[in-house]
Amino acid sequence: MKISPSKFLVVAAFGVQGFTPSRGHAQSTTTPACCTAAVFANGLRIADRYRVSAITERRFTHNDFWRAVDPSTKSPTLHVEQVGQSILGRPIRSVTFGQGPTKVLLWSQMHGDEATATMALADVFRFFAEATDDPLRERLRRSLTLVFIPMLNPDGAELFQRENAVGIDVNRDARRQVTPEAQTLKKMHETLRPQFGFNLHDQNARTRVGRRGVQSGIALLAPAYDSTLAYNAVRSRARLVAAALATMFAHEIPGRIAKYDDAFNPRAFGDLMQQWGTSTVLIESGALPDDPQKQRLRALNVAAILGALDAIATGSYEAAASQEYESLPFNQGGAFDVLVMGGQLVLPGKAPMPVDLAINYDDAVARQAGRVRDSGDLSDAIAIDTLNASGLFLHPARTALTTTPAGPMLRLGAVAEFELRRGPDASSELVRRIGGPPPR
Repeated sequence: MKISPSKFLVVAAFGVQGFTPSRGHAQSTTTPACCTAAVFANGLRIADRYRVSAITERRFTHNDFWRAVDPSTKSPTLHVEQVGQSILGRPIRSVTFGQGPTKVLLWSQMHGDEATATMALADVFRFFAEATDDPLRERLRRSLTLVFIPMLNPDGAELFQRENAVGIDVNRDARRQVTPEAQTLKKMHETLRPQFGFNLHDQNARTRVGRRGVQSGIALLAPAYDSTLAYNAVRSRARLVAAALATMFAHEIPGRIAKYDDAFNPRAFGDLMQQWGTSTVLIESGALPDDPQKQRLRALNVAAILGALDAIATGSYEAAASQEYESLPFNQGGAFDVLVMGGQLVLPGKAPMPVDLAINYDDAVARQAGRVRDSGDLSDAIAIDTLNASGLFLHPARTALTTTPAGPMLRLGAVAEFELRRGPDASSELVRRIGGPPPR
């Protein structure tokens, strides 16, 4: 995305009892009933009306979350149970809603710093607790048994880090199951024996829709169950649900939906859930412009999760076109946050030099605390944002420079704070600042 010249860049193998097999994969030429724009818009209205106001930011602890959802989980229609505990002894709880024949297992925040879906689940719980006359809620209650495990990795959430308390990625412990968090999820799967599963994650904010596409807001995956990447009945059902989700998300964020890497990973829960007989879909929340705390993505998750559950409850997912999923571009990484292209860098006392700059933020979602990550000829590099500095001069701020006996240096990792001026002289006209306050 080009930055407007008028803007300043401010750094800131189980069976499936009770489930009727799919009647086939006939592809509809129209949008299935589950996935229309009107249905998704209703989901967004639910997200807004039942938003849990105690959660406003994507960083929160285990205690913060359970305090926030306490009014909802006290509802007699929701059943909360401690199903395990983390390495440091924090309780891992499940929330159950509905008494229907089709069982669905949803888990979030197995990576402690991936909280978007956990926020969305708080809102879903409130909807279930309060919207007692809503026809959508009643369809889900009658048709499905929903078991949620929000915040599977509470120790990681405490520090907002991916791994658990001993540095293990819980989503790479599905095969050995040495961690209590992985053991809890496996035990829940064995107990429930769900027909469907939802693996809820966040992905890197620098991920793009294809190599040259825009920032990926959502990535979807019907994981492979073995290295052949074949489609059996279980994975085929997951693909249809993913296709329904792709159709839904496209109403709000067209062009910002990708397919996650579908290589088989024998250590990952999504892949093994598929192997164990549960039609599993991965939803990865990436990032969107002007959504530093992922509140828009939170609402999109609420609408999409409710929409997908309704599609399962009614069977309308079977009318989804698998091509809506298969045609998604794959996620691509390797992007910088910002490229400053075509300018000339001015070191104090030195002649200007043509230099492109690449900047990454310490917080890529909130786009805060930028640092220089590369410089030179970056013509082939890609970024979330590109700033055309042709004809302008880049003057580093003192905070961007390292002083040496021979003179100041610009180093990789330096604070990205520059002034773009019309000329090489520090007194020339200021056009904009990068990383600092806007000019007065």
